[in-house]
Amino acid sequence: AWMGDSIRMFEHVHIGVAVAVEEGLLVPVIRHANAKSFQEIGNEVKNLAEKARNKTLQPQEWEGSTFTISNLGLFGIDEFTAIINPPNACILAVGGIQQIPVVKNNQIVPGNVMKVTLSCDHRVVDGATGSEFLATFKKLVENPITMFV
Repeated sequence: AWMGDSIRMFEHVHIGVAVAVEEGLLVPVIRHANAKSFQEIGNEVKNLAEKARNKTLQPQEWEGSTFTISNLGLFGIDEFTAIINPPNACILAVGGIQQIPVVKNNQIVPGNVMKVTLSCDHRVVDGATGSEFLATFKKLVENPITMFV
């Protein structure tokens, strides 16, 4: 994170997940996401999103993110560029899943594609590092079984 005049490194990953509410946008935080299972993270996202929509989210539940994910695919948006939430150094913008023709094993078949965009504060994250992150993310999303092996 950029902290005014220096970079701060974090020991844990606290992921902010943007949630649309009537008043705008809230970003509840999944704390210690790096130590949780996919199921735990999914359950926590659902719980925090419900609390955000019901206006019962507490300040400690939306403060302290180290990385943010914004998914506008739920609203039919295919691609967008998200604005970084300071002091976070990055935000991942996730678009909707589209089914398009793709070539697989020399045949044209239906394939699911999703566009993601990573916005980085270049005072903290070099563009090459951001590109490496996206390349790794792409490999994991395209072959999710590798996350469990």
